[in-house]
Amino acid sequence: MLGLKLPTDPRWVNIVEKNIEEILTDHAYCEQKAASTAISLIVTHPEYSELVTAMTALAKEEMSHFKMVHDKILARGYTLGRDRRDDYVVKLMTFFPKGGSRITNLIHRLLYAALIEARSCERFRLLSENLEDKELANFYRSLMVSEANHYTMFLNFARKYGDRKEVDKKWQDLLEFEAEIMKDLGKSETMHG
Repeated sequence: MLGLKLPTDPRWVNIVEKNIEEILTDHAYCEQKAASTAISLIVTHPEYSELVTAMTALAKEEMSHFKMVHDKILARGYTLGRDRRDDYVVKLMTFFPKGGSRITNLIHRLLYAALIEARSCERFRLLSENLEDKELANFYRSLMVSEANHYTMFLNFARKYGDRKEVDKKWQDLLEFEAEIMKDLGKSETMHG
């Protein structure tokens, strides 16, 4: 369903289990960045009323997810660590050339967001199925559905605002590029790394 070309090695969960505090901190910041992305799309493309409405709801939802993750951090006696560089996102964002029209930039941002949500959904599924910590496994199962909905929402907006055939070609090319990035990742206790 997600269209990912290279699945995460299930052994990534073993890395995560060795440092739950780290994955929770990274996850919290991912939720915060997702909310920031939604707000940024509102600010840069206010003329797309349907997008603004959807991004308003998404920003609220992502911040509620941030709170849920932060509550897990506190309940386990941890504190929210500092934000770190997300090598996955940094590398992913190099795919589309800079510049171009406003609509082209919007399409590219929507496709990036769709892919990040798709990979997050896949990672949440792995955590929900393989974590020994059943409370955390159930937590990730509950979030997995939201991520899938976000992925399809972003992809559908890209297809709505751009030429469907062109957008689908860009999507497939981005998926191929992302698979290459993933060959070097999956070795750290981060949501995408």
